[in-house]
Amino acid sequence: MGFKPQTDSSTTFPAILKSPKEPKPEVATMIKRIVASITALMILLCGVALAETTSHKESSAIAAAEAWLKLVDEGKYTDSWRQAAEYLKAAVKQDQWEQSMRAFRQPLGGILSRTLKSKNYATSLPGAPDGEYVVIQYETSFKNKKSAIETITPMLDQDGKWRVSGYYIK
Repeated sequence: MGFKPQTDSSTTFPAILKSPKEPKPEVATMIKRIVASITALMILLCGVALAETTSHKESSAIAAAEAWLKLVDEGKYTDSWRQAAEYLKAAVKQDQWEQSMRAFRQPLGGILSRTLKSKNYATSLPGAPDGEYVVIQYETSFKNKKSAIETITPMLDQDGKWRVSGYYIK
């Protein structure tokens, strides 16, 4: 016994290949709404997953920045250079870094307070190679400068760790 496709009288094709009848307008509308709802839900879930990923990256970068700032606050400028991103170390020699920090950071004195002002994840920054960065700003008060904005930019380094690639005080 072999397979014999089911046919109707108007065609020799198997019945399964026949063109389906158009659904009623109410059914077609309902199907369109279901498809639109599923599509919207998928877009929303993708957005939530992306936001969670970006938030995790920002949190990791902030933790790395704060550990690095502790070295700077303690005057451990050599250690801060050693812990910096390869990008910063390639741009500024260790002795230049130390001289710069003694000239610009040390005179500000000890830290009185530091409050997170903003954090922004970016994959492109002016004057820097494409990569993963978080630009972090703190409202900071030093012993000899009551109001300053510190901008610190960790980047995801070649080894997958967040390290500081830039530090500015205004």
